[in-house]
Amino acid sequence: MTENSPTHLSQKEHWNGRAGQVWVETQDILDRLFKPFEDHLCEIVQTTNARNILDIGCGTGSTTHATAHVLEDRNGRCTGIDISGPMIEAAQKRTYAGKSRPHFINADAQSHPFRANSFDMLISRFGVMFFSNYVEAMSNLHRAATGNARLAFIAWRSPEANPFMTTAEKAAAPFLPQMPKREPGAPGQFAFAGQYRVADILKSSGWTNIDIQPIDVSCALTESDLMTYITHLGPLGLLLPGMTEEERSPALQSVRAAFDPFMDGTTARFTAACWMIQAQAS
Repeated sequence: MTENSPTHLSQKEHWNGRAGQVWVETQDILDRLFKPFEDHLCEIVQTTNARNILDIGCGTGSTTHATAHVLEDRNGRCTGIDISGPMIEAAQKRTYAGKSRPHFINADAQSHPFRANSFDMLISRFGVMFFSNYVEAMSNLHRAATGNARLAFIAWRSPEANPFMTTAEKAAAPFLPQMPKREPGAPGQFAFAGQYRVADILKSSGWTNIDIQPIDVSCALTESDLMTYITHLGPLGLLLPGMTEEERSPALQSVRAAFDPFMDGTTARFTAACWMIQAQAS
């Protein structure tokens, strides 16, 4: 998941409401957009001997399914967990051609009573930044991990390093004074922007051998997909349905124009600035 949620809603309410449904509706676009990150995680999985993997904040299941395919030759299994009912339902409906279909859990990974020592690897593609208590969540996941389990997840760096991700809300701000402000460190897309904070969270949760490296990934959206992205996702996507057409039209014109610097013909291109974070449970 990659969205800044309203502060007046709990994460469970947020992701089981319109935000979760919108992610289901736009899953094809998001899967294409974030495929490079999925591939990166699968490459890491391939370097391990892991056979029982947990995908944290799995959303509609693309990375869970891709990881399950990697585990086919090991007779392994990938389990995805997400707090969003609509997204888990979509994940379960995905076609899977392999012999070891992934398993999905609709629950909050922060408090779910996992069986101890269940997973020898835990991964996440933008799914760990939304917990209400990060140390509690990472401690719970540590209990679910085997003694030498490996943790590997990708999270966004700062908003300043990711101008594409904040362009829409900045351009729309004059038209939407009620748009919630992003709160540094609060649950949301950029909650793990500070690498030292992330390291402290993991240390406090029992994880060791922590390694945090910056990665820069080239991403692209067709112009059609860009407009869907603008009008459905993020803080702007949540507020647009409540606007009249007279209000929407100038706001969208301003927002679309703000993306001109990213356009290469009919394709929007940008660099996603992220952290590749790894640790061990030992």
